[in-house]
Amino acid sequence: MNATSRRSPIEEEDLLRSLEELHQQKSIQIVERKKAVTKSVKAGLQFPAGRITRFLKKGRYAQRVGSGAPVYLAAVLEYLAAEVLELAGNAARDNKKSRIIPRHVLLAVRNDEELGKLLVGVTIASGGVLPNINSVLLPKKGLEKESTPKSPAGKSPRKAAA
Repeated sequence: MNATSRRSPIEEEDLLRSLEELHQQKSIQIVERKKAVTKSVKAGLQFPAGRITRFLKKGRYAQRVGSGAPVYLAAVLEYLAAEVLELAGNAARDNKKSRIIPRHVLLAVRNDEELGKLLVGVTIASGGVLPNINSVLLPKKGLEKESTPKSPAGKSPRKAAA
């Protein structure tokens, strides 16, 4: 129908009534679908349990994948991500920065004992290294100043020898 030919409210009511009668005669039920609730929402997670299920099945890690395994794996991955992000955020704040960069992630991971053990063989791109100077290379604090003779002030070494 075009916009110029409008039905009157009485005609619309008649149409609705006839449609309802038709549905009742044919015993057709109009069922409104409930909104789908994902596994992640049921478990209270942010990480996608359904996607992890798909990856576990496609990866052929086992012939069968239980229903609880992907949810548990999603929870573990979410925990690890939250832990690394929290520590990296603290490292960024210590360096007076508002953005987390790979350097902050490296500092967070290497300064944490448990994450350091977990990621001992991992190289973080653009992360650099931990600041560390061997104590042998540092100057000694109790060094005697008398042992090295100094030249007289204001004279060149040639004039001082003469």
